[in-house]
Amino acid sequence: MENQTSEDIVISSDKSLLDLDRIHAVLASAYWSKGIPREVVERAIQGSLCFGVYKAGAQIGFARVITDHATFAYLADVFIVDEEKQRGYGKALIAHITEALGRLRLRRTLLATADAHGLYRQYGFTPLEKPDNFMEINVKDIYQRGKAGTS
Repeated sequence: MENQTSEDIVISSDKSLLDLDRIHAVLASAYWSKGIPREVVERAIQGSLCFGVYKAGAQIGFARVITDHATFAYLADVFIVDEEKQRGYGKALIAHITEALGRLRLRRTLLATADAHGLYRQYGFTPLEKPDNFMEINVKDIYQRGKAGTS
């Protein structure tokens, strides 16, 4: 996916530009991934389509999409750093991602959010049409537990 440049920011899917230290720091303190180990973040990035948001060369935002590039995508780990929020960068990021995914002509794109419904609604996301059709395994405290085989 190509870069998108505005007056203030660049949005790129070039993984070589990602600031893994910053991404890990934000995700490790986020409500949805509190305590996530760095190696898990690195594996997640390796297996995903990623988008970095850069201002003056510094990474200020991130999102990743888990997708088969044919039928399905899941948008995850979306953030703009606190000091850059409320400047339209989140909207620019989601607009860029939905445009990129639109070119793939996917049947379904999902996401989960506790507090940004209004943002995503602007880009076509709606509540699940048939929520009873969906099921999950949700291990809420996975990153607070020891590694496999330990407690």
